[in-house]
Amino acid sequence: MPDSRDTSLDRAGAKRPLPKPGIMDIHAYVPGKAQAEGVENPVKLSANENILGSSEHARAAYLAHAGDLQMYPDSRTTILRTAIAERFRLEPERLIFGCGSDEVFALLNQTFLEPGDNIVQGEYGFAAFAIGARACQAEVKLAKEPGYRIDVDEILKVVDDRTRLIFLANPGNPTGTWIPFSEVLRLHAALPPSVVLVLDGAYSEFATDPAFQDGLDFARGTDNVVVTHTFSKLHGLAALRVGWGYAPPEIATAVDRIRLPFNTSIAGQHAAVAALADEDFQKRSIEHVERWRAFLAQQIGGLGLEVVGPSATNFVLVGFPKTPGKTAADADDFLSRRGLLTRRVLNYGLPDHLRVTIGLDEHNRAVVEALAEFVKG
Repeated sequence: MPDSRDTSLDRAGAKRPLPKPGIMDIHAYVPGKAQAEGVENPVKLSANENILGSSEHARAAYLAHAGDLQMYPDSRTTILRTAIAERFRLEPERLIFGCGSDEVFALLNQTFLEPGDNIVQGEYGFAAFAIGARACQAEVKLAKEPGYRIDVDEILKVVDDRTRLIFLANPGNPTGTWIPFSEVLRLHAALPPSVVLVLDGAYSEFATDPAFQDGLDFARGTDNVVVTHTFSKLHGLAALRVGWGYAPPEIATAVDRIRLPFNTSIAGQHAAVAALADEDFQKRSIEHVERWRAFLAQQIGGLGLEVVGPSATNFVLVGFPKTPGKTAADADDFLSRRGLLTRRVLNYGLPDHLRVTIGLDEHNRAVVEALAEFVKG
């Protein structure tokens, strides 16, 4: 059947291939900056990486497989599948693995979306949700987040009969805010059973309030809830790109049919197993974040700047005035010149904010001192 898409001609007048409609309208993901002009070794507080690094055991496991570079990895991710199933008391056949949880989101979009369908996410939701949906020629519907927080009623307002997936990052990125699990339950109860609720738990280990749950226990008894996690944040394995999801059996089976066969590496699988077992490193990472995010919120707020929150992640979101010379862009430039790299979140609809990853003790104090100088200057 002929392709009905428009075609273009090159300079010689010959037809050339074009991407399908909508692809070139997608805004590519913009990572946090890693360099500052004139600064040799800047402090990178722009990507929410674990400032303590990663588990020594994970690094040893990674190095132990340096001699396996010629080998394909286990397509079933058996060693990590077994470790996660045992750690969280989950059925191993219901686990999905990806090149980071980003790929799990993309696989879910590919599994469920057709042109004309839609996903729903918060207006400040993680960019990867929307990128994957638009690649499937689906619509992205944004639910208002009053107070920079997911609102169940706002989500329900935009759900319609073409909604296939709802992506809920809890805690959220880039806001850092969260909602209690009672609200997640209220959302799920109001959804049609045909809608899949995806609970993105990338930062969930840093949410220590008793009212918070990641949803794994609840998902066990549902047909339309998927919970995702990553080894990039708490475990500090961002370079190895290992993410996973827990899904109903039918969804896990469907996703596995389109998943590329070798999407996690041998070294990544083994390093993730070692990281999962290193509870001391996890504890130290969480305690460090809890201590210093409270410090940053108190100190930065004391400068008269808005600190969104309270944050339940390993970063804080800071708001700036629109006053010329005192804007978020001005602050970002000021910090960069001092070797402190933060994240502008203009692409998330937050032009007046900077996202600041929690760093080492000296980094956090340097951020506060620099912002104090900026505010007073």
